[in-house]
Amino acid sequence: MERRTFLKTSLATSAFSAVNPAFAHTIVLPDYDVPTQYEPREVDLLTQLEPWEVHVDPAQFALFWTLPDNKAIRYTVGVGRPGLYEDGEFYVARKHEWPSWTPTPDMIRREPEKYLQYADGVSGGLDNPLGARALYLYTPERGDTYLRIHGTSDVSTLARRVSNGCARLINTHLVDLYNRVPVDSRVVLYPVNQEVRILTTENELVVVDQG
Repeated sequence: MERRTFLKTSLATSAFSAVNPAFAHTIVLPDYDVPTQYEPREVDLLTQLEPWEVHVDPAQFALFWTLPDNKAIRYTVGVGRPGLYEDGEFYVARKHEWPSWTPTPDMIRREPEKYLQYADGVSGGLDNPLGARALYLYTPERGDTYLRIHGTSDVSTLARRVSNGCARLINTHLVDLYNRVPVDSRVVLYPVNQEVRILTTENELVVVDQG
């Protein structure tokens, strides 16, 4: 079975429905119309990386879940808007299915007309800004950084700089990643510039809107 076919089959069987423990019913994820070039796929790495880590390369709008034998699964992501993206090294301290969401004080201060109405939080569900799953990024020094790797239903936000600093995947892709990544996994967010930090045998750079 080809790698792309294998991954699409895996997504279809594991990601399209998930039980929300906060609800008494099953939430079924829609069949998102994702462009072929944005579908997850296994790639061969030219950059040497340790297995079982998350690496986000914003120049490619790519998130890599690294595997043994210098391979990785490549997902397409949206990243933080200019001035909000934060690079560095983190770890996954918590994971939640159908997470609730509350805007940070900084978000409310920047855009009160947009976020103040949600100051008391939003319960989990398809309309929640964190989507179907969330990985919570911490550092030993700061604790919770308020950065998340999370889901979205909006395909148009993939491969763009649109978020409040977090990395977002389409919900079905995020569920697949969530099921692979354990708590305490290392996460590296590379600097946001035009330099490709992680090379693969595909040697690709997706040309997309940088706005």
